[in-house]
Amino acid sequence: MYPGAHAATHPDKAAMIMADTGEVTTFAQLDDEANRIAQLFHAAGLRPGDHVAFCMENNQRFLPLAWGCHYAGLIYTAMSSRLTTEEMEYIINNCGAKAFVTSSYKREQAAELLDKMPNVAMRLMLDGVIEGFESYEDAVAAFPAEPIDGRVAGFDMLYSSGTTGMPKGILPSTEPGPLEETSTGVYGLLGLLFGMDTEKVYLSPAPLYHAAPLRFCMATQAHGSTVIVMERFDPEAYLAAIETHKVTHSQVVPTMFVRMLKLDEAARKAYDVSSLETIIHAAAPCPIAVKEQMIDWFGPVIHEYYAGTEGNGFVYCNSEMWLGHKGTVGMPINCTVHIVGEDGEDVAGPGDEGTVYFEGGSTFEYHGDEAKTKDSRHPKGWSTLGDVGKLDEDGFLYLTDRKAYMIISGGVNIYPQEAENILTMHPKVFDVAVIGVPNADFGEEVKAVVQLADGVDPSDGVGRELIDFCKEHLADVKCPRSVDFRNELPRHPTGKLYKRLLKDEYWAGHDSRII
Repeated sequence: MYPGAHAATHPDKAAMIMADTGEVTTFAQLDDEANRIAQLFHAAGLRPGDHVAFCMENNQRFLPLAWGCHYAGLIYTAMSSRLTTEEMEYIINNCGAKAFVTSSYKREQAAELLDKMPNVAMRLMLDGVIEGFESYEDAVAAFPAEPIDGRVAGFDMLYSSGTTGMPKGILPSTEPGPLEETSTGVYGLLGLLFGMDTEKVYLSPAPLYHAAPLRFCMATQAHGSTVIVMERFDPEAYLAAIETHKVTHSQVVPTMFVRMLKLDEAARKAYDVSSLETIIHAAAPCPIAVKEQMIDWFGPVIHEYYAGTEGNGFVYCNSEMWLGHKGTVGMPINCTVHIVGEDGEDVAGPGDEGTVYFEGGSTFEYHGDEAKTKDSRHPKGWSTLGDVGKLDEDGFLYLTDRKAYMIISGGVNIYPQEAENILTMHPKVFDVAVIGVPNADFGEEVKAVVQLADGVDPSDGVGRELIDFCKEHLADVKCPRSVDFRNELPRHPTGKLYKRLLKDEYWAGHDSRII
C-alpha cells in the first residue's frame, strides 16, 4: 500500500500533523506532492535504482520527499541533521547520490559541500536558497501531480554509525516491484503485531532520518493512518500530544521513558494517556526498573523489539511476555537466534553468553564494503549486529551489551550496560555513560561519565555517592572507580549514546582497543 491508495478513498483525512505548529498534510496533498517530486526526479534523468540523499530537520516536507523518492523507484538515503560536513560528504559520495536535498537549517554546511559532491547533478534547498542550490519548493511546483508511468517502489538505504569507523550504508536485498503491489516488512508488522489500521493515530517523537521513525511513519501512512510528528522530543510535550490527538500508537527509546519518569508527579498526572493502545520501544536496552514503572503508568500496552536497520532478524515481546521474563527483549518471530561462543560454535545451553546471530531473516550488505559485510557473517551464513546476549530455557533473548563496548580490566570481561542501568535510576543522575578508560596496571578501568539532574552540583561527594550506590547492586569490579561530570553527553536525538566519542577522548595518546 501507499498514500495514493488512501487519497482516493479519504483525500481530506490528515496523513501528517506537525505537533508544534499544527500544520496538516492531507492524504490528497501528500500523494500530490509525492507525484510532483517523482516527476521532478524523473525529468532530471533519475531512474529506478538511482540514489537520492537528503539531510534536514523534522519538517512538513520530510515524509512527502521520502514518498516522492519511493514513487520514483529511487534508493533514498536520509542523513542525520547533526552530522558534520565531513560525514555528510562521505555519505553523499559513498551512496552515489545523483541528487541532494537539504534545508536552510543546514545552509552553512550545504555551502561547504558544494565542491565536495562531484556526482550530484541536482541540488535543492527548502525554506530559502543559497548559491549553487535551487529552490526545492519552486522545483517541485513546476511539475504535475500525475503519476509517472510504470511506477516501481523505491526503498531506503540508511547509514548506521556503528561503534567504530565511518558510517556503513545498509543496502537491503530488495527486488523492485510495482508500487501498487509492494509493501514493506514494517507495514506487515504494524498490522499483525501492533493492530495498525486506518483509524489509528501514530505519534513519532524522534528524528525522521533514523530508520525506525522513518519506516514506521511511512508504514503508518501506507495503512491510511495519521502520523503526528514532533519537531523534537520533550517529555511533557509528548504527553500533551497524546492527550491532544488521542494517540493510539507510538514508538520511543528507553531514554525517553527515563525522561518522562523524571518529570515531577504533577506533570505526569496532568495528561490523559488512556487512548494509548500500543507503545513500542527499541534501539537500546531498557533497565528493568524503568520498564516496570512505565507499565505501571501506561498499562500493559508496552511492546518491545530487538532488530537493526539491517533488517536481518526481529525479536519481540509484549508486556505480558516481558513481565514473565523480566529483562528480555523477546522471542524471535521471523528468524532463529543463535548464541555463538568465541570458538564460532553455538554455546552449550540456556544462560550461556555469546554473540547474537540471526538465521533466516532478510539479507543485506554494507554498501561498497565487502570487509564489513564479511565481518557481520558467520561461516554458516548467519548475520550479527555485534551484540552479546543469552537465551533462557523458554527461548527468550536477553542482551548483555554490544561486544565493542566490553571492558577488559585485569582479564575480567565487564559489560558497562549493567552499571548504566543502575546509575540511570539514581535521582541525582539525568544521563550516564559507563566506559573503559586506560589503566597502567589493569589495561582498562571502569569510569562513569555523568550528566547530573537539574539543581545538583558536581562534587567529589556526589561521585562517591554514585559509586557506593552502584556497589549496593553490583559486584565491585563492575562499578566505576571514578566519576566525571559533563553538562551534556553525546547522545543522538534517537537516544543512541555515542560512546565512541567519549572513548576517543579518554584514549587519545593510548593504544585503545576501539579503533
